[in-house]
Amino acid sequence: MSDEAERITELEIKLAYQEQLIRTLDALVRSFGEKLDATNRELKALKDGVRSPEKPPGPANEPPPHY
Repeated sequence: MSDEAERITELEIKLAYQEQLIRTLDALVRSFGEKLDATNRELKALKDGVRSPEKPPGPANEPPPHY
């Protein structure tokens, strides 16, 4: 193979690896984005719960039996 053909082959190989890396990184970024969105929703729900606490149902709200 000529030097130019070898050079083109090397560039094609590098390009293929870069495309694979970009796909992998894109999937990773999307995954982290989804996790961040879920965490933000959970944080908002927790903040809302602290701002307007509701009495949870159950024995904690019932008077003790000796009353």
